[in-house]
Amino acid sequence: MSLRLDELERADLLLTCSSGGHLLQLVALRPAWEGFSRVWVAEDATDSRSLLRDEPAFFPHPPTTRSWRQLLGDLPLAWRVLSRVRPKVVLTTGAGAALPFAWLGRLRGARVVYVETVTRIHTPSLSCRLIAPIADRVYVQWPELRERVPHARYAGTVLGG
Repeated sequence: MSLRLDELERADLLLTCSSGGHLLQLVALRPAWEGFSRVWVAEDATDSRSLLRDEPAFFPHPPTTRSWRQLLGDLPLAWRVLSRVRPKVVLTTGAGAALPFAWLGRLRGARVVYVETVTRIHTPSLSCRLIAPIADRVYVQWPELRERVPHARYAGTVLGG
């Protein structure tokens, strides 16, 4: 269910990610988050609206690019969303607007859990490199990557196999 900013309510968990593979992987983690009150913040894309149609979700903008200008523009929005939701945990698979939600969530006292995308086997993504320093937990989906990401945990892949 798509929500407006003024409709957001307090929740234990804020899930945030880009559309596409990042979203699919966060949805695949359903057993880890389904028992908690939650709000999603995802890019406004067809797959996001379809996959999250039964979830409390806020779609602030279309897919973002690697732009410092976009990042700076997302900071006030992230602050307003986090002020309304006041999550205990921010869970993200990264990319796009996930960075300001993770950093500002941490600043507001939320725990941050980052799950590196399954496509990263040998080197961490930019999102991982920027979010890992403030994350309470970082999960990688390949044992090879654990050596490259300090304090990362390996627990398998979210897409099975």
